[in-house]
Amino acid sequence: MAGRIREDDIAEVREKARIDEIVSSYVTLRNAGGGSMKGLCPFHDEKSPSFHVTPSRGFFHCFGCQEGGDVITFLMKIDGLSFAESVERLADKVGVVLRREEGDERDERPKGPPRQRLIEANRVAAEFYAEQLQTPDSASGRQFLLERGFDQEVAERFGMGFAPRDGEALLRHLRGRSFSQDEMVGAGLVAIGRSAYDRFRGRLLWPIRDASGDTIGFGARRIFDDDKIDAKYLNTPETPLYKKSQVLYGIDLARREIARSSQAVVVEGYTDVMACHLAGVGTAVASCGTAFGEEHTRVLRRFLHDHEEFRGEVIFTFDGDQAGQNAALKTFAGDQNFVSQTYVAVEPDGLDPCDVRIKKGDAAVRELVARRVPLYRFVLTNVVSKYDLDRADGRIDALRESARLVASIRDQSKVTAFAQEISKMIGADVDTNAVLSEVRRAANRPAARPDDRAQQRRGERPAPVEAPTRPALPDPRHPRFSIERETLKLVIQHPMAIGRATADIGPNDFTHPTYRGVWELVDAAGGLVAGAADPGWSTKLRDAATDPDVSSAISALGVEPLMREPDAQYVGSYVFKLLELTAQRRIADVKSRLQRTNPVEHPADYNKMFGELAALEQHRRTLRDRMAGTE
Repeated sequence: MAGRIREDDIAEVREKARIDEIVSSYVTLRNAGGGSMKGLCPFHDEKSPSFHVTPSRGFFHCFGCQEGGDVITFLMKIDGLSFAESVERLADKVGVVLRREEGDERDERPKGPPRQRLIEANRVAAEFYAEQLQTPDSASGRQFLLERGFDQEVAERFGMGFAPRDGEALLRHLRGRSFSQDEMVGAGLVAIGRSAYDRFRGRLLWPIRDASGDTIGFGARRIFDDDKIDAKYLNTPETPLYKKSQVLYGIDLARREIARSSQAVVVEGYTDVMACHLAGVGTAVASCGTAFGEEHTRVLRRFLHDHEEFRGEVIFTFDGDQAGQNAALKTFAGDQNFVSQTYVAVEPDGLDPCDVRIKKGDAAVRELVARRVPLYRFVLTNVVSKYDLDRADGRIDALRESARLVASIRDQSKVTAFAQEISKMIGADVDTNAVLSEVRRAANRPAARPDDRAQQRRGERPAPVEAPTRPALPDPRHPRFSIERETLKLVIQHPMAIGRATADIGPNDFTHPTYRGVWELVDAAGGLVAGAADPGWSTKLRDAATDPDVSSAISALGVEPLMREPDAQYVGSYVFKLLELTAQRRIADVKSRLQRTNPVEHPADYNKMFGELAALEQHRRTLRDRMAGTE
């Protein structure tokens, strides 16, 4: 329906949609005290949690990358939604009926069908495919599952389905449910050739869900010999919902157990995830249609609560063949993205978790995970084992290759321990110091950037690397701005408590331009009187901000805990100190002008400034007395 969503409906959505519940679908949050929760930021890489959520005020803020806002802003940023789409999605979750009025949308709706319609199309498709798994035509699919130890109950638990061989069965079903062709294509369910047709035909299907449980795509396995597509697995193409570099199969089932146990098990296939969960390893996930990469690491870290203060473990399962070893090497290259300890679980006879469960039972799957070995040891052992260590040149080559591997790691605190491991593996005349020397030599060989190498081949000089630009403004969290910051935290979080105490405060009391901008917004919004009666006070201030620094500051001030409860003493200590600092600056300025003024040549100006100085000194003493009265 055209038109703008009514403001009172938007306010109701903000009130009813708990930001901690929404954010918890993407980030593992833990209590941070003072009514705040924290976790790893979903918008940038970090080693320590700087992402804060304050449910009582409906705000989030990352003190690392400065992203912040309310629950609507969060969905817009995390899922790339428009303002209207975010409101609509939240309204569906909390049961608010949205009404529209004449006027433009608050932001431009992105091209293509609304996200919620794509999610709904995938949900309807998953139900249709699940029903088709019970038909006579899907006997081969059911047989495939039974051979791997998955009966009908298991198939229903994981939402398994079957795509009919008829190339238009789903197309007709979705049309009957009033989905447009654009919506079907946008969801990745239908493709266009000479005409529209089902993307998946005659295949066994796994629904792929996001962390909140919404179906966003499918994985499809070949089960018929006459399937015209040779690929064993097909996946949903890239869509607004499905980004294969970020999707983890099983994350909807595993995320809570991952957060509880601080452990994640990364396997290689859909059936391996199923086998692990059925065997009692409820932390198993798998990448979908692509190798486990950096984006997957970011997703997993958020649920692991993976940071310096709280280390967990990530266990990778690889096949014992060369492909498995290559995968381990690639994983080791990204190992430093995790703070958690990384391990490898490999069955000696090369079986994957699904085969282990079939041949040896559930307990053997749990034992496979329990017998994990450190990833670095697995990788280094594979590297060293390629060489004949009975030969001197073999030992040298083993030393050089393993040293190059160790030199590539970012965490230098681990280098000595790795060098000791290599020394033990190679033995003979290779001690730890020799390994460390080779690691240093490898580290000092600069790796040319790809662009540099291309330019060198063309005989050109590499372009100089530009130095990062320094921020134009001082850090607002610097201690010299602490009084301004704490006062504004009271203004944003407790406008009723601070109330009349701010009557004497003005923009010039804030020396940091960003904080001055925050106060000017407060003043323009009607002052603290307006905020005291408005539950959406902080959100309105942030929405009114045109400066991104001011907008970010408001969300930060809204989530950062106060030192203690804001009683009259606490409020007075900051307000009067803020005013006293302004008085001190004015006193210093008048004294400077007095020193530059000749009392003989300009007696009137000198006497006027002297009187001003006396008044300011009296004002400062009064403020100190008032501060003392609050102590």
